[in-house]
Amino acid sequence: MGPLSGYTVIELAGIGPAPFCATLFADMGAQVVRVDRTSASGLGLDMETKHNVLNRGRRSISVDLKSPRGVEIVLKLVEKADALIEGFRPGVVEQLGVGPEDCWARNPKLVFGRMTGWGQTGPWAAAAGHDINYIALSGTLDAIGPPNGPPVPPLNLVGDFGGGGMFLAVGVLAAMMEARNSGKGQVVDASMVEGSSYLAAMFYGLIAAGKWSTERGMNTLDGGAHFYGVYETKDAKFISIGSLEPKFYKLLIELSGADKDELSDQMDAESWPEKRKYLVEIFKTKTRDEWDEIMAASDVCYAPVLNFSEAADHPHNKARKSFVAVDGIVQPAPAPRFSRTKSEITRSPARIGQQTNEILAEWGFSSDEIEQLNGSGIVRQA
Repeated sequence: MGPLSGYTVIELAGIGPAPFCATLFADMGAQVVRVDRTSASGLGLDMETKHNVLNRGRRSISVDLKSPRGVEIVLKLVEKADALIEGFRPGVVEQLGVGPEDCWARNPKLVFGRMTGWGQTGPWAAAAGHDINYIALSGTLDAIGPPNGPPVPPLNLVGDFGGGGMFLAVGVLAAMMEARNSGKGQVVDASMVEGSSYLAAMFYGLIAAGKWSTERGMNTLDGGAHFYGVYETKDAKFISIGSLEPKFYKLLIELSGADKDELSDQMDAESWPEKRKYLVEIFKTKTRDEWDEIMAASDVCYAPVLNFSEAADHPHNKARKSFVAVDGIVQPAPAPRFSRTKSEITRSPARIGQQTNEILAEWGFSSDEIEQLNGSGIVRQA
């Protein structure tokens, strides 16, 4: 029974950040009902259902939202919900008839979570885009990458999931807490531009203080400093070093076997390139496993750079049970951890419409109504 047990969230199916938010809620114990289209067109990658990890933990009802009766079904679901989350362009759900005002007419306490790239307003609000575009506009993308090359997209972690789905989840949770006191719902406008900007708040402060250069690869945390970065090993694998503090830097020199004179004056930024070249050669003298034997779990601030397949098998992650297998699919376990109301993965990803009839029955539709709705194509039971 997770900490959100007893809460009900309606998710209008989409891709990326909104489903990630719904996964968080489901892992934490909320009852999440995903409203899928009656056709799967454009809703994700072409893969078997069990592989769609972002859809784990909730049930699916397949509804034709272009039908007035289908809209009525969604509004009926809303009556018993604490929140609804959607990731369409601004105005789309209003056109469908399930916008905030439509939902509040049925449930004034409903929190309406809206996930977009550009935000609900502004000159770019209606334009298409993806994670890479949103973090580009936030200033974040420009800061990531080598000094003599173009910015490097950090997968879609910073926009979709960190600046998007995570901020949507925090906003919806806060609004649900407030609704318990006020009895009123509200719109949560989560923008990936603003979320990814917020993630970079520290750097905006450092720039204002003259402590950070907007030139990539010239700073302490962006690969400019020799004591904070990634190094290739003898076997063409990589290790990460984060020896920021002087006592950790001293240990780095000791365990790496470096000449302390070669690495003196840690914070002399002008000498960082030469010091990095020096460490490049040192770290290429041993394999990743050999450096593990020397540095793992030490105060050097070290870790081997693992790929996705390797991460689940690392002894620390195995000891923590940080990864689990569901239907044979290895995936991250729920996080964060709660000491009393533990999160868990309650079910595998559902096929589109897999629980349509079950959900309709729970919300008070009769067996005759359910049969008629399926027969007319307004809903679909997988």
